[in-house]
Amino acid sequence: MSKALRVLQGEFGRVALLDMNRPLVRHAHHHCHMLLKSSGGDATFDVNGVRSPLTDDSVVLVNAWEPHCYNHVADAPPTEILAFYLEPAWLARIDKVFAASNNRKFFPKSCVSLDSRIKGMINRLTGEMAFGVLSDASEVEQRILELTVSVAYRFSNWREISQAFPPQRMMFDHRIRRSIQHMRENTCNTMNADALAHVAGLSRPRFFELFKACTGLTPNLYGSNLLVEGAISQLANTDNMISDVAFDLGFSEQSNFTRFFSQHVGCSPSDYRRKVDLFSGP
Repeated sequence: MSKALRVLQGEFGRVALLDMNRPLVRHAHHHCHMLLKSSGGDATFDVNGVRSPLTDDSVVLVNAWEPHCYNHVADAPPTEILAFYLEPAWLARIDKVFAASNNRKFFPKSCVSLDSRIKGMINRLTGEMAFGVLSDASEVEQRILELTVSVAYRFSNWREISQAFPPQRMMFDHRIRRSIQHMRENTCNTMNADALAHVAGLSRPRFFELFKACTGLTPNLYGSNLLVEGAISQLANTDNMISDVAFDLGFSEQSNFTRFFSQHVGCSPSDYRRKVDLFSGP
């Protein structure tokens, strides 16, 4: 089973060191996503339909709300992955040229080649995470900032995007905004499309069509992201029993919740809770 080796969580978002030997389902999230190989076998991601190899010499880049999944061939050796889930608001604070980092055109390519300098930074950060060296909030943020800026300055579309593509507003139709607000206020695995279409005042086919046009996602993909983020918040910030977290999110069985979480995050809920370290800021 795939597992987390360590997770750093703070205002920057999350940085997870994952030992992966199982695929992840297709999913999307609001984070700016960078995936770097630490060790093990080569792997591939599918980023919005584009095959993107993850090797010693490449990094996979995923824009905010861009659907993607991790492909792992059965019986292939595990891959140790350093996964950055970066908050666009944090990116904008560290440098105004990243103000549009929540735009789907921020990273023009989903796979790019790395140089020796960035490889060295990856090795340093993964080593420090694996051996528990990082413990001070300011040091954690500095390490994450160094690697983030090195990748983002070189491979993002920051020179043109601020003017050509301002910070993206995901929803513009008031009916879709209403349905998403309802989803956020009632995060639950049992919510169905018929109920959401009713909230929006639309037929089911029209609701799906308009939701996809406004967000680029299906309601199921968007709802799954809310469940994942809700679960991560509870696991990291509360002492609630995992069975209670599952119940709060609408899962009838804890095993169903564990399967769902593992397929989206790459580790079990209990593993995530054991391995996450919270950092409030420097």
